[in-house]
Amino acid sequence: MTLAADPVGGAAASAPPTGPHRPAPAPLDTAPLGTAPLGTAPLGTAPLDTAHPSAPPASAARLAGAQRGPTGIGHPTHPSVPPAARRPGGPWAAWSPCTPAHCLPARATTGRWRMVRRAAVLLAVLALALLTVPLAAAVGSRALGPVLRALHRAVLRAAGVRLVVRGGPLAPADGRGALVVADHTSWIDIPALGAIGPVTMLAKREVRDWPLIGMLAALVGTVFVHREGLSRLPVTVATVTAALRSGALVGVFPEATTWCGAVGGDYRRAPFQAAIDAGVPVRPVTIALTTPDGRPTTAGAFVGGQTLGDTLGRVLRLPGLVCEVRVGDLVEPGTDDRRALAGRACERVRRPGRG
Repeated sequence: MTLAADPVGGAAASAPPTGPHRPAPAPLDTAPLGTAPLGTAPLGTAPLDTAHPSAPPASAARLAGAQRGPTGIGHPTHPSVPPAARRPGGPWAAWSPCTPAHCLPARATTGRWRMVRRAAVLLAVLALALLTVPLAAAVGSRALGPVLRALHRAVLRAAGVRLVVRGGPLAPADGRGALVVADHTSWIDIPALGAIGPVTMLAKREVRDWPLIGMLAALVGTVFVHREGLSRLPVTVATVTAALRSGALVGVFPEATTWCGAVGGDYRRAPFQAAIDAGVPVRPVTIALTTPDGRPTTAGAFVGGQTLGDTLGRVLRLPGLVCEVRVGDLVEPGTDDRRALAGRACERVRRPGRG
């Protein structure tokens, strides 16, 4: 299956803003690697103020099917998705139509003290990480892995996010490495993946300069990439290939930026070339954010011109969020080229259980 044939890869230039949208396929052969940009954001969901209050609790599988399926979740204010050639920066640029004004629910006016309390706990967790991660890294991977998983879970708990994991583990049973792929909605996606496995993430270069977070990311071996640096792409693919061959789990968000979840971006193909070159499988992961009563929400999304402080503040004010992670079956490259492998992986992420 190719990206062009993927349910979310069809042209959507004329799709009305009130119906389900499908991003137009972009020529991705030389597009930058999918990254973990904490600052653009998505697989969230329909806004809280548009989700029906009586909706039953939703699993990640049903959420993904609803949001990404042929019917989709109605999003009356979501901007349309133009063809790749008409997008700002052209077809190669990392781009998303999602903005806070169009995609996020109204900012909460309550929960100020909840936010202050959680922020204090979150800072304490980050301070602990600065002390323990270098020590664990010096001891070796057997010590570092459990420490990182515990710290990622602590970050989620401190932020008021309850993690629910379906399936797993991430690593293949035969000890091979794997390319771990997921749609990208929020900064929450990174600790959610880190909480269930020692994942080496790809991140945009700018993350390296973020206070505390950039330092920690570098300590745990994050691969920083230039999302617009096409000339550097072969080197990045070679780096990821080497990591996969060594048995590492490499985490990638192939959309290359964040989307709010009402629509999804095209999958860039370059990361999948690394999996083919290394002879390792792809591990599809579906991530869904819901309210505690099971309604899908974009409240945790990190989109458009949002700052890290703004998206953190929105999450910390909420009564709570549930992050459901569904670990899918391995997708072996077989005889696929990168286009076909990217298409199959996208299908498994957005239609878990149907691939």
